[in-house]
Amino acid sequence: MSFKNVGIVGLGTYVPEKIMTNYEFEKIVDTSDEWIKTRTGIEERRFAAPDQGASDLAVEASKKALKAANLNPEDIDFIILATGTPDYLIQNTACLVQEKLGAVNAAAVDINAACSGFVYGLTMGSSLIKSNMYKRILVIGTEVLSRAIDMEDRNTCVLFGDGAAAAILSEVEEGYGILSHYLAAEGEDGGALRTPAGGSKTPVTSEVLEKRENFLKMKGQEVFKFAVKALPKATLGAMKSANITPEDISMVFPHQANVRIIEAAAKRIGISVDKFYLNLNKYGNTSSASIGLALGEALEKGLVKKGDVIALTGFGAGLTYGSLIIKWCY
Repeated sequence: MSFKNVGIVGLGTYVPEKIMTNYEFEKIVDTSDEWIKTRTGIEERRFAAPDQGASDLAVEASKKALKAANLNPEDIDFIILATGTPDYLIQNTACLVQEKLGAVNAAAVDINAACSGFVYGLTMGSSLIKSNMYKRILVIGTEVLSRAIDMEDRNTCVLFGDGAAAAILSEVEEGYGILSHYLAAEGEDGGALRTPAGGSKTPVTSEVLEKRENFLKMKGQEVFKFAVKALPKATLGAMKSANITPEDISMVFPHQANVRIIEAAAKRIGISVDKFYLNLNKYGNTSSASIGLALGEALEKGLVKKGDVIALTGFGAGLTYGSLIIKWCY
């Protein structure tokens, strides 16, 4: 069995039109634009329209990715969709995307690694291609977190936004593509970041709704402490596997959660924070979509070129974390 070089050959992003600024949150909860910007770096985020679900955002991003790769939906033979906010609890969102996109030849599956989902999905997809099981895989990170947050909880509602990113994986020329990966998880998190009710463990009841346990809950300090350790561990682990140093990295695309987390992680990794691409000020935390949204924006600006060595690195609920080192192929 021959193993292939696998890389991203097309990438697309999508964010809803509605912009929610910090000033609008001042009218909803006890907060301020200054407080949010100082502690998170977020200035605004996008919220999906009432008729948009995670699959709708995913389809728009996927169309752009297919166009960038000069491929048709029929060319895709597997769809891996990462989300924590699926359209439905039962019936995976990847199948909805398959139907809406017209990817009739593709198998389809959802994964949930929260904010690490895009990295997990790319790693899984590249492994399937390297083992000659599939040729072209569509990996998507899509979230409609505006439906999962408690608009009465000022500690969480200001953090999250909606969006989607899609990448086409395929065989690439030797020496390019994904050079290494690092995936990990720490399940003993004590519920640091979860939606307490709505699953099989705790179904939605009138009591659940009264306590607002059907919304996302987060222990901020615990997540912060985890993140500033997890991002460096994952990034350095992937760099070690690729046999490269911090000096070899052209740019880092971290999960866009909090500017303080990213600044602290940059110091531990030994890479200047100037090499970390940030757009969380415009989109907030879009979970599984955030890394792809950042990479897509950088590509549109011409900041990533063929031969650049970049790192994608994230952390999320679970707790999960992971990183990829990629030598860009176009």
